[in-house]
Amino acid sequence: MILTLDVGNTQIFGGVFDNDKSLLQFRKTSTMNNSSDELGIFFKNILRENNIDPEEINNISVCSVVPETVHSIRNACIKYFNKTPFILKPGTKTGLRIKYKNPAEVGADRIANAIGATRHNPDKNLIIIDFGTANTFCAVSKTREYLGGVIVPGLKISMEALVKNTAKLPNVEIIPQKEVLGKTTIHSIQSGLYHGNLAIIRDITQKIKNECFNKEETIVIGTGGFARLFENDKVFDKYIPDLVLIGLNEVLKMNL
Repeated sequence: MILTLDVGNTQIFGGVFDNDKSLLQFRKTSTMNNSSDELGIFFKNILRENNIDPEEINNISVCSVVPETVHSIRNACIKYFNKTPFILKPGTKTGLRIKYKNPAEVGADRIANAIGATRHNPDKNLIIIDFGTANTFCAVSKTREYLGGVIVPGLKISMEALVKNTAKLPNVEIIPQKEVLGKTTIHSIQSGLYHGNLAIIRDITQKIKNECFNKEETIVIGTGGFARLFENDKVFDKYIPDLVLIGLNEVLKMNL
């Protein structure tokens, strides 16, 4: 079995695969102060609570956009699983040709998403939209070229910016809104977050298609924590919530 860990700015998203079959997905709040013991105990306990024997974990695959956490993650894996984890980083064999001016700048989570997407959709032009702390758009050609991307503030960051920088606007639950015009302050904020992001998704997706793929068939994939909000808005061709974990499972096999 393979344990996969995507370490983000606010959460650790983890999963377990057995012969490419996903057995488990879980999330944990992530902070730079997580100790290796805290992480290791959590990982073993979450496996046991889901009837997975930690002793059956043969390999661990990790990507992180928070460099400060890598040391603790590595030590947790060594101490509690007796495994040195594979860590996706610049120079790793990925099967992609990175077209960034500086390939090392591309986040490991975005590379893992691209690997997972090409695994599910070989020989297809792809746009991958990942809804996390930041919302990222990535374009991958049918010849496995990572062409570039777009980064915009995520929904939660946008809401927190409103609350922090205004006197009276409250925190709200981030939910879909059918009507654009709100009749209360809360509904107005919810509408702005939802319809504003929906407009961004549609506009940026179309511009990437025009700029990169010249009317060729393109598959749009939604993933990440808030992607489910837009699942019924016909902005994705596919919704794959565990895309980054699939990519981590695939890239590990390339590098064994």
